[in-house]
Amino acid sequence: MVRNKKRMTVCALTAALAFSSLGLTAEAAASSVLPGGGVSLALANANKLEEVTTNIETSMPIESIIEWFQVEDEEPTEEDLFRNLVIAQVTNYVNVRSIPSEEGEILGKLYNNSVGTFISEENGWYQISSGSVTGYVKGEFCVTGEAAVEIAKKVGKRIATVTTQTLFVRSEPSTECSIIGMVPEADDLIVLEEGEGWAKVDVEEGVGWVSTEYVSLHSEFVQAESKEEEERRLAKEAAEREKANAAAKKSSKGSGSQSSGSYSVSGGSEMGAAVAAYGLQFVGNPYVYGGTSLTDGADCSGFVMSVYANFGVSLPHSSAADRSQGYGVDGLENAQPGDLICYSGHVGIYIGNGQIVHASNERTGIIVSNASYRSILAIRRIF
Repeated sequence: MVRNKKRMTVCALTAALAFSSLGLTAEAAASSVLPGGGVSLALANANKLEEVTTNIETSMPIESIIEWFQVEDEEPTEEDLFRNLVIAQVTNYVNVRSIPSEEGEILGKLYNNSVGTFISEENGWYQISSGSVTGYVKGEFCVTGEAAVEIAKKVGKRIATVTTQTLFVRSEPSTECSIIGMVPEADDLIVLEEGEGWAKVDVEEGVGWVSTEYVSLHSEFVQAESKEEEERRLAKEAAEREKANAAAKKSSKGSGSQSSGSYSVSGGSEMGAAVAAYGLQFVGNPYVYGGTSLTDGADCSGFVMSVYANFGVSLPHSSAADRSQGYGVDGLENAQPGDLICYSGHVGIYIGNGQIVHASNERTGIIVSNASYRSILAIRRIF
């Protein structure tokens, strides 16, 4: 297989796939809860490959820098980089082993649609680097080269990370057009389309445009998780759950089934239901950009932060950072009251029955909405 030699930097982000220590198989995942650890690959903007950085806190920050020294002078395009990916196409995962054999030690797992970077091929095995893991995966469970290009476009998320203190989202790609919303620094926005100097993004106020001068564009892919990373992740998640539950029990709030006005909360953990019911008490109060007051006004992450603060849990005032809090949940069908529902530049609290309570925007204030009203980036469980 012919490979162009390239240079690329990868950045640690939070993985959204589980890890197991079973043998090399392709089997269905049973758990709805996903790990908070691991890493994801970020490929920078096409035609100019540059380091991608992030302020998002992860449960296990890991950086991996992989370099291919270019023979030719031309810079790699994003498609060139996609051709050098190895993408797992399995029901659940494929093992990453120490040698190109099923007798090799299991170093980690590469999950379905997760990626590694191609290094070499040997007897039907691909040597890859993925996150902190370098090893071999069986080629029959993966695709690479031209076959990886189209899959990468589908499974990767194109993300614009805000690099200025407050970014204006405009109705059209021009500074002369009206401002439909504002996004704080470090927030991540899903990119729907890219033009000359502008990116079309999805925000709470609707679809608009942001200047690419004030964002960092990259494509995100989930990577492998090593055995050591899994052990640290599981230990940290258990400690966080224990700490959160202990703090919540000190609060006088909480029961298995609660109501607030015309909305009821049921199911899930007692503490999660208590969080959801508490948040519902503030429906109708105003939205204030940068605010944290549940009565006088809060923005989306300020609302979530202040609701959880009532239960002794400290969350960041950032919808992007909320994506790495607690541990992941696989799909809205598995969400429970109290879970954080994370969107592009937005976050809310799940209350059950397919609904969230959230500080939406200045026009609507704190409201209840269907959780699927926008594309969901992540679901995170604190309790």
